[in-house]
Amino acid sequence: MCRHRLGPWVAISVILLAGVASSSFPRPLRAQSPDLQPDLLPLTAEQRQTLENGLRTLNESLDAPEGRHPAELADAAIFAKGVAWALRNDRAFSANDVQQLKWALDRGAERVAALAKGRRPWGNRRGRVVLGYVSQVDGSRQPYGLIVPKNHDPQQAMRLDVVLHGSSRPVGMSEVRFMARFDEGDEAHGDPPDAPFIELHPLGRVENCYRWSGETDVFEAIEDVCRRYRIDRDRIVLRGMSMGASGTWHLGLKHPDRFVALGPYCGYVDTHRFSETPIPGFIKVGPLPEHQELGLHMLDSVDYAANAGVVPAVACMGGEDVFFQAHVLMEAAMRREGLEMVNLISPATGHVIDPVTHAEQLRRIATHADRGLNHAPLELRFVTWTLKYGRCHWLQVLGLDRHYTRAEIVASVRGNSLEIAEPLNINRFSIDLALLPPAVETVRIGAAEVTVPRSGSALRRPLVFQRHQQAWSLAPADAPVNPGKRPGVQGPIDDAFTAPFLCVRGTGTPWNQAVHDHAIRSLDRFAEEWQRYFRGDLPIKDDTAVTDEDVQSRNLVLFGDPGSNSLLAQSLPRLPLEWTKETLRLGGHDHPAPGHMPALIVPNPLSGGADHYLVINSGHTFRGADLGAFNYLLFPRWGDWAVVEVDPPEPAQEPPPDRVLDAGFFNEQWRSP
Repeated sequence: MCRHRLGPWVAISVILLAGVASSSFPRPLRAQSPDLQPDLLPLTAEQRQTLENGLRTLNESLDAPEGRHPAELADAAIFAKGVAWALRNDRAFSANDVQQLKWALDRGAERVAALAKGRRPWGNRRGRVVLGYVSQVDGSRQPYGLIVPKNHDPQQAMRLDVVLHGSSRPVGMSEVRFMARFDEGDEAHGDPPDAPFIELHPLGRVENCYRWSGETDVFEAIEDVCRRYRIDRDRIVLRGMSMGASGTWHLGLKHPDRFVALGPYCGYVDTHRFSETPIPGFIKVGPLPEHQELGLHMLDSVDYAANAGVVPAVACMGGEDVFFQAHVLMEAAMRREGLEMVNLISPATGHVIDPVTHAEQLRRIATHADRGLNHAPLELRFVTWTLKYGRCHWLQVLGLDRHYTRAEIVASVRGNSLEIAEPLNINRFSIDLALLPPAVETVRIGAAEVTVPRSGSALRRPLVFQRHQQAWSLAPADAPVNPGKRPGVQGPIDDAFTAPFLCVRGTGTPWNQAVHDHAIRSLDRFAEEWQRYFRGDLPIKDDTAVTDEDVQSRNLVLFGDPGSNSLLAQSLPRLPLEWTKETLRLGGHDHPAPGHMPALIVPNPLSGGADHYLVINSGHTFRGADLGAFNYLLFPRWGDWAVVEVDPPEPAQEPPPDRVLDAGFFNEQWRSP
């Protein structure tokens, strides 16, 4: 053990590994290859016609099979989707791009033909294979890569390593290029690796640092692999390089009971300090409005450093990496939590993976993976800042005093008692006694002791503890659902697009035409940004076409005003705002209704208690300029609500920029503070 000299930064305990050292100036969150290629030219009329005809034929064959669920066709449909996105979004292509588009059409046709004969040879393949699933978020087809080792035994549960890719500029060709990395044909075995695990490479909807629906993509891909292969869920590893490492910190520390170990290889862990990295073109995130600063606590992984005491992390870094400070920040955060960070450093190495250091990382990860997850730790310390990330083994945080403020719970089993220090910023939580030793008969929370039932239905459900007037008690089994913020229904606006959702276009007569028009332009902008950057067609219906099933099964995103959108009119009496044809009151201030548009997120009052959102007049609160720049800019801009000033658009501005007059978060009861 030795210390690495970090100039003005804090000292960090590291292990220096001499290996095949290589250095390079880091590519700042953008893959320079293969996205940036020479000799990019528009398709000739003949080339485009040939590709469009091939795509039409492939789509027709995908529609033809009788009685097949779309999920059964996803392994073929991902090739059609990739070609469609390339033709839709890219204006120029290299010669290699054109060949890859033809290859994708051929591969899609081959798989459709195999499925028509009841065959799925790629399901038995060793080595690299590309697969697909239908996302529950928007019904889109999403690909992922898989590497199956030569010693894979379908009858034996195997470790799964989820490997998150680095940054890659989102372009139309993104899916096709990604799939080409993993497709080696369906029949031949090629040269599979000799590894003790299957490797899953999610696409993560290309470029978002595995945030928002990119986060959902990782977990949907894991579930799809577990459906196809026997995976040991107690031995799922999460690792990645660069943006993949940032995603590893982000997902691993916020879901610490889902992974047996983390392997980040150089990834940023906060927003402000990372944006200050001295790289040309980086956009510095200076002081932000209070609600945006609070929202960063949802995303910045450094705030969740304490959870490395639950899930072990084996980090790596090049000694000359310009992003070295990221791991310094995480190490300092762990030290403040009483933890020691393992950080393997390869000297004289830039923003690249050193093979020797990486091999040592995998060796250390294997020691954790071989032991497997312990779902019943006798000691548990868990930190969160939002109910979105509130579960850890036998504990779930159910209520906070205030969102985006540190919440912490420390518990340990002592004989027949579960001892819990007075929780910080937590007023409601549950314990799954079935995962704790049978000897536990009491739960002590701070100075309060609560006797718990250990028989009958008590063992079949988690017990809920709640604080009222500073006293803790066991909540009744038939207690009503908490009407305030709760796990899965806690905001902010951007969270609505991580689960199944439906945008609803108002078709009636508006109260105020300018407000309605601005809302519809916002919907059109969201549709363009969603398909370009989140790789799916935005689910949209007219308000007159929405069904009861839609209301009960999806987050509803309503665009218009109470005159034009019938569902908005139905919801209005139960929303935390006052809205008439003349006046809009939101966030404690009055505004003239004809020139102001509200945006907000609340639990859906139309869904009969189901845990779904209702969103008014907003897609993602960050915009195309952020999506097209750097993924660290994808943080919430509006919180739970905003008031937008509406003016007729200028001819050169379509859609017009949003002029936000006020924005913020609702309190824990979904009301303005």
